[in-house]
Formats: sequence, structure tokens, C-alpha cells
Amino acid sequence: MLLFLLQVATLLLVAVVLGRLAERLKMPAIVGELFTGVLLGPSLLGALAPGFSAWLLPNEASQVHLLDAVGLLGVMLLVGITGAHLDLGLIRRRGVTAVRISLCGLLLPLGFGIALSFALPAAIVPDGVSRTVFALFLGVAMCVSAIPVIAKTLTDMRLLHRDIGQLTIAAGTVDDAVGWLLLSVVSAMATIGLSAWQVTRSVLFLVGFVAFAAVLGRPLVSGALRLAGRSDNRGTTPAVVAGLMVLGGAVTHLLGLEAVFGAFVVGMIVGRPGVVDPERLAPLRTVVLSVLAPIFLATAGLRIDLTVLGDPTMFLIALAVLAVAILGKFIGAYLGAWMSGLNRWEGLALGAGLNARGVVEVVVAMVGLRVGVLNTTSYTIIVLVAVVTSLMAPPVLRYAMRRVNQSAEEHARRLAHEAWSTPVYPAAERAGAR
Repeated sequence: MLLFLLQVATLLLVAVVLGRLAERLKMPAIVGELFTGVLLGPSLLGALAPGFSAWLLPNEASQVHLLDAVGLLGVMLLVGITGAHLDLGLIRRRGVTAVRISLCGLLLPLGFGIALSFALPAAIVPDGVSRTVFALFLGVAMCVSAIPVIAKTLTDMRLLHRDIGQLTIAAGTVDDAVGWLLLSVVSAMATIGLSAWQVTRSVLFLVGFVAFAAVLGRPLVSGALRLAGRSDNRGTTPAVVAGLMVLGGAVTHLLGLEAVFGAFVVGMIVGRPGVVDPERLAPLRTVVLSVLAPIFLATAGLRIDLTVLGDPTMFLIALAVLAVAILGKFIGAYLGAWMSGLNRWEGLALGAGLNARGVVEVVVAMVGLRVGVLNTTSYTIIVLVAVVTSLMAPPVLRYAMRRVNQSAEEHARRLAHEAWSTPVYPAAERAGAR
């Protein structure tokens, strides 16, 4: 317990300091928060002070699970809040565009990753693993995006209200849903073999959960929040929303789907116009973005060990995988944007946003290591892709979005989003506080 408390305090305080430093350097806070894990993990602290690193961050399952639990709570609420900020009206109007961008940004890197895997040396493929299974797994790793990292990046850069931000979240959601489905299929191939029933069951569960949320989930969530809104305690509504988001994650986890997907769907229901006053949710947003999200991002960085890339051959392989990952997403997203009539700067911004793979890539790599599809070297290479793509997204996004004009609708959406971070209390409450 003492170590757990010290770990949380250290990760949070260092993440806050590095996040503010990143902002001073004209970068989003997420850059510094991700670097926290690299700084305190095996890449730097573990190499420079191995004894102290082993004491503060021991590689013991029970200790690691405690930090993972805090990170899981943070990522679920972060994704839930992102879902609440999604403009469903825009998605309905431009749903075909979002799906087209998503499919191009999914299929192209998937194909590139599969093709590249057959050119890689056998040293990065574990003994006894079929090259086909490894190829499919690498393809999945190349095609995923990371809604949590995309959401944090867009929020830090104040781009979540822009149409491109909304399209990026929508396309990334489709990418993630399909990516988790493909991951479950490839993992099954590596362990118990592939069966048509397993694939069909996963698809049915995914569609069934979305249908349930649309038909019964909306009135249930709306009713719960109406009851919470009658409370005189302003903390009741944020608490109920957080509980519903976590419950949604529990349901999708029970169904064998990714937990953050359930939290995201609940967030979408919460964010529908008229369901809840955004001002009441400002405290939840502050706690999640300022406390839980930095801990989650720092924890994700602890998984990274860059020392294994000291071998020149492995370093060149890592560069090749990284180049294929970046180009595949950029070309795919840009192609989808071009097919949808968007201009080149919007296509560039979409490619940058969807390139951020973040902790989702780390989770994919961890699954691959657990089921034996990856060894230490291939695991580290995939994690390197996660870090580099997450860090390169903000500057490219900033460069592209400076050339995209803001519409009146986007301005109105920005004012609505600001209500989440600037709670306005009734005059009587302000007078009482004085």
C-alpha cells in the first residue's frame, strides 16, 4: 500500500510538471504526461538507477495491478467524457464520410502491416508461431487508433469542437471497434484456433450492445440523470454519470469486448441535448482531465523499454515498421478525406489524428506478448510505434488546422464545450458562498 501511494503521487506530480513544461514549449500536455512513464520506467530511471527503480516500481503482478486499476478508471472516464462531447447531429449528417475515412484508414495500414511482416527476419517472430498469425497480428497493430489519446490531444489543443475533431473521434471509434474485434480473432487463432462461431458471436455482441443502448439505454440513462438532477447536492449528477460510464464498460467487458467501448457509448447517451446540464458535469471533467488521465498516460509509458533497440539491426527494423505504420494511416485517412470532398489540410489533420495509437497500441502489444505472438523485441517495436505516433500527432495537427477556417457551427460547439469547464452557479448560491 505504501508503494502504491508513492507510485500514484510520483506519477501524478511528475506528469503535472512535465505536462505544464510541454505547454510552455507549445505542445499539448499529453506529450509531457506520456514522457512521464518513459522517464520513470525502464528506459531511463530503470537504466540509470536500477535499484531505486526496482524498489519504487517493482515488477510484481499485485503491485502492477493496483496501478493498472487506477489507469483503467481514468481511461474509461476519459473516453466517456469524449463520447459526451461527440456531436451526433454532425455524425448523422456526415456519417458516410466518417465511415469512409475510417475504412480507408483501417484497411490500408492493415494490408501494409501484413505485407511488411513477411519481409521481416525470423528473429522477431517467436519460435513455434505461424508467420501467418504473426502477419495478421502485425496488421492489426498497424490499423488501430487510440480514442483516449486522440481525445486528450484534441482536448489539450482545443480542437474537439472542430468538425475535423469530431470526424476524427467518429472514425477512430469505428477503427477501435473493428480493431478490437480483429484482435480477438487473431488472439484466438494463436491460442485455440479460429472458428466461425467465435467471430459471429463477437459481432453479434457488438451490434446487440449498440442496439440495446439505442433502444433501452437512452431512456434508462435519461431517467437516472433526471433523478440525480433533483438532488440539492451538485456532486450527485457527476457521480451518477461516472458510475454509469463504468457500468457500461463492465457490460462490454462481460461480453468479451473492450471496456472503454461501453464507457464511450454511455458518454454518447449522456451528451445528447437535454439529457443533463453540462455545467453540472464540469467537476467530473476537471478531475478526469487533470488527475486521472495524467496518471493513466504516465502508467502507459511505464511499459516502454527502449534499451532493447540498441542493436542496429533491430533499430532499422523498428524504423521500417514505424514508417509503414505512419504512412499507412496517413495515406488511408487522406484518401478517405479526398473521396469525401475534404481539402488537403483537412485530410492531413485527419491522418495526424488517426495516427495517434497511444495506449491502445500498448494494450495490443501486451496481448500479443501474453498469447505468445510477440517476443520482447517485436513487443518493444510495436510500443515504439505507439509512442512516436502519439507524439507526432500534435505538431502536424497544429500545422494543418491553422489552414482550416472555423465555421459558425464550430464556434457554437466550442461555447457548449466550454460550459463543461466553466460551471456557472445561480446567483443565490454565489451569494450564499460569500
